[in-house]
Amino acid sequence: MSFTIEERGKPNTQEYRVFFKNSEGKYISPFHDIPMYADESENIFHAVIEVPRWTNAKMEISTKDPLNPLKQDIKKGNLRYVANVFPHRGYIWNYGAIPQTWEDPGHKDGDTGCCGDNDPIDICDIGSKVCSRGEVIKVKVLGTLALIDEGETDWKVIVINVEDPEAKDFNNIGDVKRLKPGYLEATVDWFKRYKVPDGKPENQFAFNGDFKDKDFAIDTVKSTHGFWKTLISQKTAAGGLSCMNTCISDSPSFCSNADAKSAVDATSSFGDEAPIPSTVDKWYYYEKN
Repeated sequence: MSFTIEERGKPNTQEYRVFFKNSEGKYISPFHDIPMYADESENIFHAVIEVPRWTNAKMEISTKDPLNPLKQDIKKGNLRYVANVFPHRGYIWNYGAIPQTWEDPGHKDGDTGCCGDNDPIDICDIGSKVCSRGEVIKVKVLGTLALIDEGETDWKVIVINVEDPEAKDFNNIGDVKRLKPGYLEATVDWFKRYKVPDGKPENQFAFNGDFKDKDFAIDTVKSTHGFWKTLISQKTAAGGLSCMNTCISDSPSFCSNADAKSAVDATSSFGDEAPIPSTVDKWYYYEKN
């Protein structure tokens, strides 16, 4: 199964979008139409890369737009770029989401005591390859971190691309500690402090910031897949989320290829990219608490 992207609008503007197509050239939703599993028998999952490692633009699956293209998050009317909080330059992993998952904002997690953040579950790919925006990779789940982001449960699942040359050596969170020392500590530090330059307090974590192992993480992913099933079947209120899809024929939000094309055609044509603000290169320095 392969996927391609189609860019619309001018990169680095609020009109920029990245739409997805399957191997048949049909427009699809990366939220709903890409299967969660790449190989269910081996617990291999698909992951959609939203933000390549070392970049700053806060791209994300647009859960409220038709077909859920990637777009850049907007805060206070401006495009959002994640600050460089020393010593971290942009995102320190390939960052993205597992399709066909949903962190239900109406469900209070028994472990964290907080409800979900209304998004697909996030992944941090620790492989050596720097992926491209919109790339769909196959990953092994290694563990997870329970971020509490402004009172919401926001799981960060640690994964590795199965095509990484070292993937065979990584099978649980302990392998990351052993083979990439300092990476997990840097991950906690990144998520703790990345919003501080915006004037917000440091983020908190469940489990005292400890990572849970592979089995716990896989169970967490599977539970969010269950929540997604209730969403796509409209057994749970969508709350403004777009469930428009082209592959799930029994979904109330299933649409034709023509309707999907119309949704894409309604956006701006692809154009030359706008310059990235020079402020994105600024560094921020804080003492660790």
